[in-house]
Amino acid sequence: MILGIALIVLVVLGLIVLAVAGYAIAVYNGLVRLKSNIQKSWANIDVLLKQRSDELPKLIASVKGYMKHEAGLLTELTKARTAFLSAKTMGAKAKADASISGALKTLFAVSENYPNLKANENFIQFQNRISGIENELADRREFYNDSVNTYNIRIKSFPDMIFAKMLGYVNPEEMFKATEAERKDVKVEF
Repeated sequence: MILGIALIVLVVLGLIVLAVAGYAIAVYNGLVRLKSNIQKSWANIDVLLKQRSDELPKLIASVKGYMKHEAGLLTELTKARTAFLSAKTMGAKAKADASISGALKTLFAVSENYPNLKANENFIQFQNRISGIENELADRREFYNDSVNTYNIRIKSFPDMIFAKMLGYVNPEEMFKATEAERKDVKVEF
């Protein structure tokens, strides 16, 4: 009889240990998956930023002949592209991205002053292509921020925080934020 009770206690303890181990493995794998999703979503943003950067010289070339008075704007756009291409960190790329976005908004707004440019097929094609990339970037930034938010919540929640510390996941990831310049309305002057 005592042997039967001891066996039941051992089985129950074994099941508890297995349940705790299974839970620990699930939390560990979930945190690793979240961290990987953040890296993957940033890489997806980076791909689109590169595509947009590759399209900029074509857009600038199609605009140059029409916008002789807007040389400063085209120079700013070129400098922003160069800053993006030389950026090594996520923060530097995000800052360069903000500069490019602001310059593009201004460029497209100023193009309203040039009826021949607005009618130019190349310009329209590049404008549509870059606008499409901007929309994709917005979607990917949203996915990135969702991944970061979920990760940041998990590494601060009990008991996930215990496993996060063991993995070295103690610092929250930074959200992709709009800069002050990106929040401002583009002024269009006619």
